[in-house]
Amino acid sequence: QVQLVESGGGLVQPGGSLRLSCAASGSDFIFYDMGWYRQAPGKQRELVAAIPVSGSPNYADSVKGRFTISRDNAKDTVYLQMNSLKPEDTAVYYCRTGARSIRSTLVLQYWGQGTQVTVSS
Repeated sequence: QVQLVESGGGLVQPGGSLRLSCAASGSDFIFYDMGWYRQAPGKQRELVAAIPVSGSPNYADSVKGRFTISRDNAKDTVYLQMNSLKPEDTAVYYCRTGARSIRSTLVLQYWGQGTQVTVSS
C-alpha cells in the first residue's frame, strides 16, 4: 500500500517561513504527479501547488511568488517552501500523489493525513 508521511507544519508569525515535506512509500509503486492542498476551517479543500515527475509546477494565484514546490524523485519526496506567510495561509495542508502498482495500469490518488500550519502573531 501507499503511505504519505507529512512533516514540517507548525506555528509561525506573519512574514515567516515554513518548509513542508511529504515522503511517499509503497512497495512496487510508481509515483506520478505530487501536490499540496490545504483546507481552512469552513472552507473547501483547495490546490496550493502541484508538480509533475518532470516539467513545470503550477501554483494557486494566492501563493505565487511566495511558495515553491519541489520534489526529489530518488526519494519520492515532495517539498513546499512557504515564505512571507500570511494569516490567511492558516490551514491543514495535505499531500497528494497519483500512483500505480507496477502490476496495474490504474493510477489512483492517495492523500496524507495532513499537517497544521498556523500563521499568527
